[in-house]
Amino acid sequence: MHPDQLSPVAQDYLKVIWTRTEWGADPMTTGDLAEHFGTSAANVTETLKRLDAQGLVERVPYKPVALTEVGLRCAVAMVRRHRLLETYLVEKLGYGWHEVHDEAERLEHAVSDNFVTRIDEALGHPTADPHGDPIPDAGHRSSHPEDALTLAAVQAAGAYRVLRVSDADPAVLQRARELGVVPGAELEIGLGGGPDGTRAVRAPGGAPLEVGAELAGATLVVPVVG
Repeated sequence: MHPDQLSPVAQDYLKVIWTRTEWGADPMTTGDLAEHFGTSAANVTETLKRLDAQGLVERVPYKPVALTEVGLRCAVAMVRRHRLLETYLVEKLGYGWHEVHDEAERLEHAVSDNFVTRIDEALGHPTADPHGDPIPDAGHRSSHPEDALTLAAVQAAGAYRVLRVSDADPAVLQRARELGVVPGAELEIGLGGGPDGTRAVRAPGGAPLEVGAELAGATLVVPVVG
């Protein structure tokens, strides 16, 4: 099955179910999906029933939703579209990295595979979008380092490289840009944090910074080796 054979709602559900586990979170439940899409559990259940009938998800009452092999392929194809569109909007059209998520959400349902391939070629086959999220390749393969963790979860002080910053909240992205907490940046992270979840970090040779709890939880880092 090709993603273009699915409704925009089905495309969104598959993409959200897949991306949730990228950050190490538990698989999505009916309640999680209802909260994410701002709808009722009953509506989510009806949508999941349709996706189940299409062979895209495995739905077991009171259990998290699982993608089938076909559903997984469609989900990753949609993620590829979304992240290539975000990259194109930033690199070619001058959008800020905090502006592109909603635009890409709208565009991804309308573009063709040929259009996506042309964007990929025009951009030089990027491997990550402006937020550091890996862009699945044409074979729908994607990965990220196994030792990645959120800045909030760092337990050992030391040097870390910013890998990804979640694009879920534009305000958080704007704050990240202001502080220089962007993909590729190296930070010295100290132990512990403030009672409100803030983390003390320092850019190499720079002034100390306080990273708020929301940004700390939205930033994926990996240890700097060597």
